[in-house]
Amino acid sequence: MKPSVSIVIPAFNESERIVAPLRTILEFVEAGETAYEVIVVDDGSSDDTSEVARRIFAERPGVATNVIRYEKNRGKGFAVNTGLQAATADIAVFTDADLSTPITEMDKLVDPIKSGEFDVTFGSRALDRSLIGSRQPWIREQGGRVVNRIIRIMSGLDFADTQCGFKAFNMDKFRPLLDVMAIDRFGFDIEFLYVASYHGLRLAEIPVRWNDVAGSKVSPLRDTRRMMGELAQIRRNSRQGVYDRIQTG
Repeated sequence: MKPSVSIVIPAFNESERIVAPLRTILEFVEAGETAYEVIVVDDGSSDDTSEVARRIFAERPGVATNVIRYEKNRGKGFAVNTGLQAATADIAVFTDADLSTPITEMDKLVDPIKSGEFDVTFGSRALDRSLIGSRQPWIREQGGRVVNRIIRIMSGLDFADTQCGFKAFNMDKFRPLLDVMAIDRFGFDIEFLYVASYHGLRLAEIPVRWNDVAGSKVSPLRDTRRMMGELAQIRRNSRQGVYDRIQTG
């Protein structure tokens, strides 16, 4: 049976943290009436992330699963793109491996796509901060707010939080856009939303529950500088017509 929703989980050196979240996701999908597919994309890990994922998947043979691995680390954006390309369902969700947004929040994103109201939905930590449980350190939270303002200015996207790792897509409309995506690392979220908006897809930012989880691989200084460069690249790509080169049919 074809799944109704594909869940894509990008993972890089997550063998020590991924066991509990994967079991949580598998328990969630088995308990529901929707047919799910769960895809882990191992982004060139130097540990045994992919082997651990396969072992956990083997515990639930009734769930459609897939583990994709490539040898060279390419970045989270490349991993998510790869997982979405492999998704077989009409709706795909990507979630961070640490489940900082609980998987039980997924219907908030999926239902508006199922109903035809929106084409791309994404979780937001900024629209309702009462939903945040465990918060980031104060300095990191304030830095995130500054980065979000810069993203708004440079991208022209009027959203409060583009970086939450919890997004859903109508794959019939979004799949053709994947081939023109050029950002492989943390700026990919912005590019996904920018290109979707550029092509007239209907976007919705939706408040979700969120908790800060220790062990993040994001470096505020390094990755903020990199994101600024990626934002400039998105603007440059748009001017040069890169995002117009969509293959149809």
